Amino acid sequence: MIEVMDTTLRDGEQTAGVSFNADEKLAIARLLLEELKVNRIEVGSARVSSGEREACAKICSWADANGHADQVEILGFVDDGVSVSWIAEAGGRCINLLTKGSLRHLSGQLRKSPQDHLNDILREIGLARDKGLSVNVYLEDWSNGIADSPEYVFFLVDHLKDAGVRRIMLPDTLGVLNPAQTALFCRQMVERYPGVHFDFHAHNDYDLATANSFEAIKAGFKGLHTTVNGLGERAGNLPVASALGILNDHLKQDNSLEEGSLMHVCRYVETISGVRIPSNMPLVGEYVFTQTSGVHADGDKKGGLYQNALHPERFGRHRHYALGKTSGKANIVKNLEALGIELTPEQMELVTRRVVELGDKKESLTPEDLPFIIADVLKGGHSPSESLIHIVNYSLQLAHGMRPVANLRIEIQGTSYEESSAGDGQYDAFMKALWKIYDHLGRRHPRLTDYVVKIPPGGKTDALVETTISWDLDGYAFKTRGVDSDQTEAAIKATVKMLNIIENRNI
Repeated sequence: MIEVMDTTLRDGEQTAGVSFNADEKLAIARLLLEELKVNRIEVGSARVSSGEREACAKICSWADANGHADQVEILGFVDDGVSVSWIAEAGGRCINLLTKGSLRHLSGQLRKSPQDHLNDILREIGLARDKGLSVNVYLEDWSNGIADSPEYVFFLVDHLKDAGVRRIMLPDTLGVLNPAQTALFCRQMVERYPGVHFDFHAHNDYDLATANSFEAIKAGFKGLHTTVNGLGERAGNLPVASALGILNDHLKQDNSLEEGSLMHVCRYVETISGVRIPSNMPLVGEYVFTQTSGVHADGDKKGGLYQNALHPERFGRHRHYALGKTSGKANIVKNLEALGIELTPEQMELVTRRVVELGDKKESLTPEDLPFIIADVLKGGHSPSESLIHIVNYSLQLAHGMRPVANLRIEIQGTSYEESSAGDGQYDAFMKALWKIYDHLGRRHPRLTDYVVKIPPGGKTDALVETTISWDLDGYAFKTRGVDSDQTEAAIKATVKMLNIIENRNI
């Protein structure tokens, strides 16, 4: 079985602008071990801060009480026992000892001889074992070391393999390897040291972390290091989603990862870290199970001709068919089926034409927009948003040193209601006033799950803003968009669209 060691809480936290507090680290640790079921987690670095110590202690205490103590690891340094004591006092049971894996780093940073550094490492291993800690060893900058000073690398491993360490972890610290180099160097290590457990730690500076990790496992390495969503120094580390994909589908290697939990863990870390998942990120991006071309949708309808082994249901997701200028009738039919709407061939032709026209104008369309488009195209009555719910008027007050206040009058199926509320922002005040009305009427309302604002690059102060809001009502998840030169106005337009979608679907 291939081991996956996730270092989101250590290397991932080295992403610029990312910092987790103790409670956030514990929550992520629990998700990684109990939901995603990675084999090991690296949760922090010794001696960094009092907050880091609190977080490591919290995780170690929880892990000890829940049978995960041997799965928690902490980075430590060759510092004459200071890191060892720090980790032991925090309740840790394993030190990942950071050593110099290239002669250039050794001479440039430590200014010591290889023998002196080895002596220091062996002394540190002895101190750790005296404290009851197991030891893994990082050879920092190994990728440059094996390329430029292989004799030095072999000198270290010749002595470390019999020094009582559990794993030797070989990082491409600066992300410089390509797949051919990775295959060659990893094979050299495995052939020279067949009994050693090697982990590969990839960085993504050339967008080759996944390909390099693939080659490392093919060469016989027993472990991969990952981070959730590819967080990490500079361009980041191997994303755990990518590791899951290559292990299961290409390498066919046994592993412990739970596919069905991947999306939940990735979305949670996205929220806590503040670093958004790219829409086109493999397996977990918003668009990766979305077909846009009408030709693709038609092929799917005729036997899944444009689908591969990455079925979205494996990861708790569903396939979608986008609406835009490249959409054909097949895309629209797929979305209408999901909405329970049937149209005649003539009506389909009119709706398809309108969807393409809107796509040409760069309009963003969602399946929830279709009833509005249909009502407009077919001229069968007023738009749903006009006939059921609309805003009569509202005012938003913003004053320095005072909480914003919203006054709102809304009409629901011909009856007007009015409320006011303060909030933490103008939109928050508006929403609190709105939900006061809904609560008074005993109506359910959804939970806002995400809020994204898009402003064109180089836009002026009066540039149009697109606000996209994600909602969830008892498991029914959907998005609405609003466009206006004012961000709050755009959000309110998206909100009114949401109210009418709920009203029309009677949910």
